[in-house]
This record gives sequence, structure tokens and C-alpha cells, in this order.
Amino acid sequence: MNQKKEIELLVSKYSIDLKSTIHNALEKMHNNKSKLLLVLKANKFHSLLSIGDIQRALIHTIKVDRFVSEILRANSKIKISKKGDSLEEIKKLMLEYRIEFMPIIDNNNNIINILFWNEIFTFDKKIEQKLINIPVVIMAGGKGTRLKPLTNVLPKPLLPIKNEPILTTIINTFKKSGSKDFYISVNYMHETIRLHYDNNKDDQIDLFYIKEDKPLGTAGSISLLKDKINSTFFISNCDIIIDQDYGDVLDYHKSNGNLITIVGALKKYSIPYGTLEITQGGSLKNISEKPELNYVINTGVYVIEPQVMNQIPENKFFHITNLIEKIKLQKGKVGVYPVSDNSWTDIGEMDSYLNILKQSKE
Repeated sequence: MNQKKEIELLVSKYSIDLKSTIHNALEKMHNNKSKLLLVLKANKFHSLLSIGDIQRALIHTIKVDRFVSEILRANSKIKISKKGDSLEEIKKLMLEYRIEFMPIIDNNNNIINILFWNEIFTFDKKIEQKLINIPVVIMAGGKGTRLKPLTNVLPKPLLPIKNEPILTTIINTFKKSGSKDFYISVNYMHETIRLHYDNNKDDQIDLFYIKEDKPLGTAGSISLLKDKINSTFFISNCDIIIDQDYGDVLDYHKSNGNLITIVGALKKYSIPYGTLEITQGGSLKNISEKPELNYVINTGVYVIEPQVMNQIPENKFFHITNLIEKIKLQKGKVGVYPVSDNSWTDIGEMDSYLNILKQSKE
């Protein structure tokens, strides 16, 4: 295959038309496992669209059925290279702005090449995340009833994914962002969890255990940390994995003055039937043929300010949703940081867990 044809195929794979919807862009990012797209107008380069652009739009309540043209940054703010730019100039630009791939554009806005990060940098030079070092609380005390009978043998945090426990995978995602202090809320089979990590120490992190004497819900055990955590911290459930730069989440949380930020995943559900809209008198008002519904799903990852812990009753069953409602009633700011569906892996049910195991073997 000649170079021109190869570039045409790459452009087709990593581009989207200006009149495509935000949801179309998310689907393409999902299929490409990419966080960046070329935006074309009349088959010529027009702009770049990043997952960050989509996240900012959704934060400002722009719906996913709107056109990408409505959320593009000004061209003066996007980073591209022109025909004739040296490889060193391109490398410098990609390093400075952590750009996944760089389009090379000629004077007529034709895309004449695309340079990818992993092609022009050595394999050990990855796109760095923003390094943050804030505590992480992982809720690992549940019985994992949806994963029985597996959890009759092992607690859910120790079920394996790609030859390591789920809990270790979650810890490593935060570790990449610079977190070192991890508080593990334990109850069911807590001795087994402790024994595993006593025998498999990671010298780069510190593990602290919060032992529930009785089930306290998804927020109740956090009250046990009131004298131990005095800074902003993350909370994560023990059955989800988020592929996200947590530095970006923290920036959003801080810049908006939130007391709690929920990480939400965009989910699309297709109804395989025509749906009927009916008037109060029973007359047909409208038919929607196989509609698609879009939601933002609570992933089970949160950023929380330490003073919020004072709102959690001690030694009482209390869910984090109860805490969120309590903060909202007090007019405290609760924000949502959206991530793409592709960035969120739910492994809390048997079907999803088995699917993840199958994918890890492919």
C-alpha cells in the first residue's frame, strides 16, 4: 500500500465531519480507543476535537445530539503542524501539549500526514498525566453478592483481572496520577485482603485499612477517617476502573469550587422498537422509531472535600447518595465530571466480569 493511501485510511479512521453529532464523535473515539479526532469540512481539515472539548460541553449541559461544530475551540487555540515544519518542532509541540497525534496540513488545508505519539517517541516515553498526590479511599468492604459463587472463595477486591487483583488495578490507575496514600475500607473477608497485600508489598505506596465492625454503607466508613485525612481526596468503589487523567478531574473540582464531584460516564441505550407517545385521552401523539436514550451514569468515583466528612453520622449506615443529597440541601456545590463510556469499566456483575476476562485473553 502506498503512503498516500495509508494516510487516506488514517484520516478516514480518525476524522469526523463538521456536521456530525457529539455522540457520533464519542462513538468514533470509543472505536478508535482515542481521545482526539480530526474535524473535516468538505473533506478538508477544519479543526481538532478532543475528549476534553466534549467534557466541557457536557458540563455546560450541551446535549450529545448537538453538532460538533457547536463545541469546537477557536482555531487559534488548537495545535497543528504545517507542511515544512521540522520533526523537532513537531516533537516539541506534542510534548508541551501532550498531543496524542499531530496532523500535518498543507496550504490548502489538506491533511498530508498524521504523526502518532507512539511512532515518534520511544516506547518508554508515554503521555504523562498531571501528577497529583492526594489520598484515595477505596470501598472494599462489600460481600460481592452479584459475583457469587466466586466471592464465596475470594473477596471481590482480590478477583483477578489480567493476572492481578481488581483492587491492585484500581490502585495502579491512581498511582499513575501520583497518589501514594490509599485507605482501604474493609469488612467481608478482610483478613484475606490484608494477608495478600502484606505478602505483596508495593514500596511506592502506603496502605491503611479502615475496618468496619458492621456494614456502614458506601459513605458510613468514611466517618472513621475524620482525624486521618485533612485534604481533598478521591473515593472509588472496588468494582469499577476509570481510564482518566485524574489531574483533570481534580482541576475541574477545584476550579468549580465543588464540595463533591461525581465522575459520570456517558451511556447510550437503544430501544429496538418504535415507541408511542400518547395524549391524556389515549390518542397517538407521536411515534419514535427505535429511539436512542442518552444518560450520564454514576461511575462510583468521587472527589470530596474533607469538611464533608462532618456531615456523615458516626457508626451508622449511610450511603454516599445520602451524603450528596444532604450537601445539596445545604446549598453546597456538587458537580459532575463526564467521561466517555469507553473510559469506564464496570466489573461488579458476573456478566461484565466474565466479559472483561474474555477481553483480557484476546
